[in-house]
Amino acid sequence: MKRFDVVALGELLIDFTQNGLSGQGNMMMEANPGGAPCNVLAMLQKLGKKTAFMGKVGDDFLGKMLAGVVADAGINTDNLKYDSEVHTTLAFVHTYEDGDRDFSFYRNPGADIMLSADEVDESIIKDTRLFHFGSLSLTYEVSRAATQKAVAAAKEAGCIITFDPNLREPLWKTLDEAHEQIEWGMKQCDVLKISDNEIQWFTGREDFDEGIKLLQNTYNIPLILLSMGRDGSRAYYGDVMAEAKPFIQENTIETTGAGDTFCACVLNYILDNGLDDLDEDKLTEMLTFANAAASIITTRKGALKVMPERSEVETLIADRTVS
Repeated sequence: MKRFDVVALGELLIDFTQNGLSGQGNMMMEANPGGAPCNVLAMLQKLGKKTAFMGKVGDDFLGKMLAGVVADAGINTDNLKYDSEVHTTLAFVHTYEDGDRDFSFYRNPGADIMLSADEVDESIIKDTRLFHFGSLSLTYEVSRAATQKAVAAAKEAGCIITFDPNLREPLWKTLDEAHEQIEWGMKQCDVLKISDNEIQWFTGREDFDEGIKLLQNTYNIPLILLSMGRDGSRAYYGDVMAEAKPFIQENTIETTGAGDTFCACVLNYILDNGLDDLDEDKLTEMLTFANAAASIITTRKGALKVMPERSEVETLIADRTVS
């Protein structure tokens, strides 16, 4: 019996999101704990899984606050490191009327990319069923080496390896470098979660099915999940393709964390059901739950601290079934 269900490596940061105006008409910014890998773990904890995070924050007020939030969520922080010279990474979120958003990062460098290979505790990775990572830890040489070491340890331990490119263009020196490093991630993973704009950018194919087929043929990834925002999601498993409709919310505030929530629900399904013999019905069931959970998070500010409970997701699905 392994100690953890999921271990994730990557960024833990502050998402500053606008929350009204001051009496003088200035924007008031709310400091929401965030970072895609930790968002994923927070949702997995809500679904009853045992998780651990590997990363680095600054040895400052915000870093210590983040560490406390992650621990309070039930996520193991034994391999969360502090940097005494580099501050905690910050992201300022600009939200549009439709809930979509852009990010401005304060990270040159930020503590999250200072996690080094010798700070990666391989014993934690060897004690998990599934290892998850994204591309933000691949943007800088130091954290890239840490990620490569962690993935190698996960492969050696026989873990399921999952990857979310989570492309953030401003964080890369060039998009050619982004393509190269994201391609490396695709070569490692058993499960890929990718968004509609990412698949078009990476493959150069406008048609989603063509782009996915190219990835399947090139990298032999057993399961690929495509998130399409307001158009729902798809799952590709060999020759099987399943699609699920979105749960459109009238009171959507912002979409930060929606993809991470979706990803976590998919990983939870895989942990419960395995990667073998998935058919269209099973994939549709998986996608429906993930879509519902992702829609709920769009009605809340932030992500890590406000992940939905399983009961909320099940109620939303039941309500649509009845109606």
